Amino acid sequence: MATEGYILRIAKKEWVEKVFNSAIYYTGARRKWQTGQTILFVGKTEFGDAFIGYGVIENIYEKEELSEEEQRECETYGWSQALEFKYVMRFEKPLPLKETFLKELKLRGKTLHSLPLTKEQLNSIINQAEK
Repeated sequence: MATEGYILRIAKKEWVEKVFNSAIYYTGARRKWQTGQTILFVGKTEFGDAFIGYGVIENIYEKEELSEEEQRECETYGWSQALEFKYVMRFEKPLPLKETFLKELKLRGKTLHSLPLTKEQLNSIINQAEK
């Protein structure tokens, strides 16, 4: 099955704001990132891990292409790339993972991070979250 997108977990609350305000996500995950792929963001909420929004990749930058300040931050956290989004959307209400088809997979935390998803899986989660 073709990978249309991925799940990316945002580990810290302040990074959630940064991602939604800047439309950039720094990552150390090595994947075949492509322009046009949809990324679903997962964050910790009062309901446990939940989908909090999504974005569509516009550009992928290697660490060397970033500003000195960004490169220092990447060094600190072990990030190697920046994903810049055409747009990011925040769900009005977080969608707990346990309410989606992922519940059956029994994945948590790090095992969810950078999980590839098909177009059907992406649409299923986005549609469910936007209800």
